[in-house]
Amino acid sequence: MTKKQRAVPSGRLNRFSKLGSLATRVAGSVLTNGAAQLIKGERPAVKDLLLTPRNIARIADQLASMRGAAMKVGQLMSMDAGDILPPALTEILARLRSEADSMPRAQLHQAMAQALGPDWRDRFAFFDDEPVAAASIGQVHEAITHDGDKLALKIQYPGVRESIDSDVDNVATLLSMTGLIPKGIDFAPLLDEAKRQLHAEADYLTEASMMQRYHQVVAGDERFSMPKGFAEFTSANLLAMGFMNSEPIELLYEADQQTRNDAAAALFELFFKETFEHGLVQTDPNFANYRYCPVTRKIVLLDFGATREYQKEFVDLYRELLSGVFHHQRDRVLSAALDIGLMSRELDDFYQNCIVDMCTEACEPVCYDGVYDFGRTDLMRRLHNKGMALSQDKAFWHVPKADSIFLHRKLGGVFLLASHLRAKINLRQIAEAYVYPN
Repeated sequence: MTKKQRAVPSGRLNRFSKLGSLATRVAGSVLTNGAAQLIKGERPAVKDLLLTPRNIARIADQLASMRGAAMKVGQLMSMDAGDILPPALTEILARLRSEADSMPRAQLHQAMAQALGPDWRDRFAFFDDEPVAAASIGQVHEAITHDGDKLALKIQYPGVRESIDSDVDNVATLLSMTGLIPKGIDFAPLLDEAKRQLHAEADYLTEASMMQRYHQVVAGDERFSMPKGFAEFTSANLLAMGFMNSEPIELLYEADQQTRNDAAAALFELFFKETFEHGLVQTDPNFANYRYCPVTRKIVLLDFGATREYQKEFVDLYRELLSGVFHHQRDRVLSAALDIGLMSRELDDFYQNCIVDMCTEACEPVCYDGVYDFGRTDLMRRLHNKGMALSQDKAFWHVPKADSIFLHRKLGGVFLLASHLRAKINLRQIAEAYVYPN
């Protein structure tokens, strides 16, 4: 069940006006609160006036109500730069990762009619008007065909695709204006990539194709299951899949240790197989994309809109970096990190060595000779603290290439899930066959 229904604003002017009114309300609160503090003889910082709890809530609520790119762009910005973004933006992003509001029924029916025609309901023996899930680009409904097939229909919110470019630009302007993006960081390449990625995710015909291709990645692996597509009901705005009976994978937190270990091991191995064997990676680490079927004891894989292809040259560089860490060869790690774009070549030796140290530390679970306890590690905290320390110097600030960001995003998500499950696995043993063959 979703929290509440709220119409998705469509049309560029309508969506822009939503952001404009938000900026006005934020600015108004700054003037009001600033005047009150000045009367008391205090000299408040503008940033403190902007980032009040009420303004943070206003920004998060407005972006969530718009869905689409307005809801996702901040998350893309945070994928790599989280260590240098202020805590206030981190709080906004956390709110945006929760489930979105659903469309009102009238808007839902209009979207279905646009996708399948005015007689769309006659094409199903059953259609549930209540969504089973709602996210940033669309919401999911259960349906049954006249042949008895149970479907999950992902229905895109109206106007999402047409508003992507303007939404990304407008939200970036808003975040910059309110001081939520540090000055001096060039986010333009990442914003361009965000637009490209969101256009791909908003094309459900592309996602259907990626889902079909991804079947090859898990073919013959009895640990996983994934839905098949139903082309006769699928269009650019509607994705029809087989309904997968399952539960949130986070519920495995209460399972026995072996079940939790097996699930984490399977997902890490899937990541290595995606990257180093197929060059086809589902890069969205949202826990909702992994579910679990207690009857079959299989992990259910969902949502292939963020699936990316990786070229052999890029994959080979990552294998070189990891192999360099594994064999304690800093020169190989440095060379690979520069070629991948994890750091700027203009950085002085001190910062380059710091990044090599962080790459080495980040690979700790993969290089550890034995069973690694994800439930007790403080690796993420250590990396965060080091990143925060380095980010105090603007010379360090750098936005890596999009391919790296999306790959790290996926791997980081699997790490966090393994930590949530308190898994204990020999990750080095899993990785060796894919990363360290020599």
